[in-house]
Amino acid sequence: QTPLKKANALIAQMGVTFLNAYVPSALCCPSRASILTGKYPHNHHVVNNTLEGNCSSKLWQKIQEPYTFPALLKSMCGYQTFFAGKYLNEYGAEDAGGVGHVPPGWSFWYALEKNSKYYNYTLSVNGKARRHGENYSVDYLTDVLANMSLDFLEYKSNFEPFFMMISTPAPHSPWTAAPQYSKSFQNVSAPRNSNFNIHGKNKHWLIRQAKTPMTNSSIQFLDDAYRKRWQTLLSVDDLIEKLVKKLELNGELDNTYIFYTSDNGFHTGQFSLPIDKRQLYEFDIKVPLLVRGPGIKPNQTNKMLVANIDLGPTILDIAGYDLNKTQMDGMSLLPLLRGDKNVTWRSDFLVEYQGEGYNGSDPTCPGLGPGVTHCFPDCVCEDSYNNTYACVRTLSTSWDLQYCEFDDREVFVEVYNLTADPHQINNIAKTIDQEILEKMNYRLMMLQSCSGATCRTPGVFDPGYRFDPRLMFSNHGVRARRFSGQSL
Repeated sequence: QTPLKKANALIAQMGVTFLNAYVPSALCCPSRASILTGKYPHNHHVVNNTLEGNCSSKLWQKIQEPYTFPALLKSMCGYQTFFAGKYLNEYGAEDAGGVGHVPPGWSFWYALEKNSKYYNYTLSVNGKARRHGENYSVDYLTDVLANMSLDFLEYKSNFEPFFMMISTPAPHSPWTAAPQYSKSFQNVSAPRNSNFNIHGKNKHWLIRQAKTPMTNSSIQFLDDAYRKRWQTLLSVDDLIEKLVKKLELNGELDNTYIFYTSDNGFHTGQFSLPIDKRQLYEFDIKVPLLVRGPGIKPNQTNKMLVANIDLGPTILDIAGYDLNKTQMDGMSLLPLLRGDKNVTWRSDFLVEYQGEGYNGSDPTCPGLGPGVTHCFPDCVCEDSYNNTYACVRTLSTSWDLQYCEFDDREVFVEVYNLTADPHQINNIAKTIDQEILEKMNYRLMMLQSCSGATCRTPGVFDPGYRFDPRLMFSNHGVRARRFSGQSL
């Protein structure tokens, strides 16, 4: 069972499925900023979903927006560009220019004010506010985005190449399904993997605070959320089908690349965390990535380690733009899409996150003290201001490993060998070989300060890796590095 049968048939089976696609930050705003800029969070400086965290702030608009890949597509490659849907969570905030702000790079702009909604929202239509109500036939956002997209394909110029970014909030909360789908998947519940509803022992304190076993009401809540998410995706599946049919009708399907992906994963009950994202584990950082288009053979899978910072470089590469002229950290996927042999590819990438939270207590859970936030059922908190970490995620021929350091008082370290432990139950930081720890710590420091080409240097398990132990304080074992995120 899957809610995305059409996406699977029309994109995956006609092209390539990337089995190891990731986001460097499992949260909407930093992740979307990475897609747009091709950069890691420490280079675009969007660290969480708040204006203070640089989400759609004046600073972001001034320093990053002019250099996003759509801006380059439009100004340097002569593309007509179309955006519809959720942009960045704080887009439209009064302090950041309101909905009158249209980012450079977009010929047609239909952006949702603020965060995800399905009804009763405001769109910025090329800088003018348009209110929508709650009448399904004219206001349901996923369908509105589909119709705007079809209109663009109908009326666009045929003399210029085009780029469309359709950013559905679905399956984001509040999970409002279209009426015809509100009874679907009645028997579906969240997956019960081996890390479901267990205590996250040997994990950092935020995971350890989750109540285990979860209450029945928590389990019902997360199963309900899982089902509703699937229901909202049925409308996304319809949108994909309409677009592909329209491209086919226009005679443009065979020379159009279609990418399908998401900005983060999601957890439902793993390590007894009811629902959210923003954790370092696979279920939050791993995303789907399906691509079809010219030169891509059907029904392919690819195991290479790819990240959302690669999307911008890939699309610019397709458009013929010289990637050396950009400051992007990612790599073009075009050689992988074409099935080129002998491609040298990365074996690791950086995951980084800076926690949200404020100095007051969460009013729903005053007993938990200051600094925590997103406390869902039974006062299990999903984030806090010192939930700040960075990881190296390594996938090479010999290693499938994740190494993480926390910027908190414990200077906590988590290490997982995903070959032996795919559900990341056992933190092996205390038992793994000291030399590997030191190398990973050194590699993490390099990646946290990387920019552009230096983000693509050989990983720890690559033949070209150079490790100079003199750069370590080896008598301290693993040393933690203070995070650069504080200097925004």
